[in-house]
Amino acid sequence: MVACSSIILAQKPKRPKAPSKSPAAPAATVASVPFRAGENLEYRVLFSKYSVNAAKIETAVVEQRPFFGHLAWHFRASAHTMDTTRMLFAIDDQIDSYTSAANLVSLQYEMYLHEQGKEQTSLYRMTTNADPAPADARALRVVPGTLDAIGFLYTLRAADWQAVPELKAPVFDGRRLYDAVARIDTPQGNVSVPAGNFPAFRVAIRLLDHGKELTDTRLWVWIARNAAHTPVLVEAEIPFGTSRIELMHLP
Repeated sequence: MVACSSIILAQKPKRPKAPSKSPAAPAATVASVPFRAGENLEYRVLFSKYSVNAAKIETAVVEQRPFFGHLAWHFRASAHTMDTTRMLFAIDDQIDSYTSAANLVSLQYEMYLHEQGKEQTSLYRMTTNADPAPADARALRVVPGTLDAIGFLYTLRAADWQAVPELKAPVFDGRRLYDAVARIDTPQGNVSVPAGNFPAFRVAIRLLDHGKELTDTRLWVWIARNAAHTPVLVEAEIPFGTSRIELMHLP
């Protein structure tokens, strides 16, 4: 969802399939999460103070599966610009995240971008200095605990906000690695979106680049107080404007 700032989904380019044969995952503790395989959420993106219906975003929990020796969640986000915005800037992007089911850290991040008639595919395997370079993806050397932009949204949902005052983690958005700091700034609130009215709490997200906060990028995620901890609204202030990403309906 940095795809809205980076989190911010129709004709799509052909996508390479995920590896069909991966080493079986060893028995591992699975982190408790509020979401489930098969969940699909659809959002509309309203851009600027004029509430222009700029894009549609869909997020999905595709499955839980073995992935190169790890049990992993497969998350997906797709974005498509619409109406007038599409005439100015046609985007049909898909981003896939393979995230450890044990601790929700990123294992692989895949971007299939189709923008303005140009296509670009990038696959990044999250590795440490001790890991061999993969043959089928670009190795991204990261510190342990690194998340990716899609997995970060699901980590916010899974966090035990009653026990931890804030969540800090390195986050890779497909181009840069940021330090993200998330903290509840509105414990109680009500959010009205096309999907309905929801009691919710708001998480404010700060992004730092080499220790310096990005003052022109601010993000807030409203999470419903339901069993699934559904993200119902994302508000963003980014260099080229403001946007609201609103949930269209519950699954």
